[in-house]
Amino acid sequence: MSLLASLHSFLTLLYHKIHIHSESPEWVVFIHGAGGSSAIWFKQIRAFREVFNVLLLDLRGHGGSRDHVSVKKPYSLQSVCDDVFEVMDHRKIERAHFIGVSLGTVLMRSMLKDRSGRIQSMVMAGAITHLNPWARLLIVLGNAFKHIVPFRALYASFAFIIMPGPKAKESRAIFRREARKVSPAEFRRWLTLTAEIQSKIPGWRTDAGLTPTLYAMGAHDYIFLPPAKELAETFSNVSITVLRGCGHVCNVEQPELFNDIAIGFIQGQGFTRQDDADPADVRSARSGDHIRGKIIE
Repeated sequence: MSLLASLHSFLTLLYHKIHIHSESPEWVVFIHGAGGSSAIWFKQIRAFREVFNVLLLDLRGHGGSRDHVSVKKPYSLQSVCDDVFEVMDHRKIERAHFIGVSLGTVLMRSMLKDRSGRIQSMVMAGAITHLNPWARLLIVLGNAFKHIVPFRALYASFAFIIMPGPKAKESRAIFRREARKVSPAEFRRWLTLTAEIQSKIPGWRTDAGLTPTLYAMGAHDYIFLPPAKELAETFSNVSITVLRGCGHVCNVEQPELFNDIAIGFIQGQGFTRQDDADPADVRSARSGDHIRGKIIE
């Protein structure tokens, strides 16, 4: 790559890192949530790079992409998703498996509309599939106080409501740490996406597409677990695994189990830790069956 091309990539692409596997042709792309960064996946990198090629990136305005040129463009779900595909194009990644957490799962679901051919499968940790009254209240409060309450105080309050309890302490700490890298203006830009998200989610709940999808949900994810269970019981391409002892960010709170479940799902052969689940209850997404309310300790 020429110096000019390298400079152009540095200026126009999201900050990202890749890990190349010497043998596997499969790619896994990790999508973090709002206010976070690719650092949220630090407990996944080693396990996944031993099996797949890995792409980690920071969304516009977050982490290493804090000053990315895209922050000056209009914000929409499509434009944020386009940022991701531009990195994939640059790295010549035609298709990939996607893993997201929290709002990252919303972006992945948005990608299915126009780019479903580039998504081989999806693993959604803390999947946001419906906004119940609590979630809608958080959005209303965020928009009402975004110019009054300091951003970090507001974000810390949201984090505690979504991730309550002592077991989520590490997850909250990570989100607060990464939130320090996000400017108040960036927080307000992402809040503008909430109206579009609220308008699209009802349609997504009636059409899950055809892509094999796994919801990895914490048993204490009281806001987002119930609607995720409903979808897993409705669509043949959607499965769900509920992990005891953790909440919204289950990839941080139960990393080893999450890694095994996600890797097994992507490989299309169910779970890799058969001692954790009855084989009769384990299904491959490719079979079109469900994991209905499967709970794993």
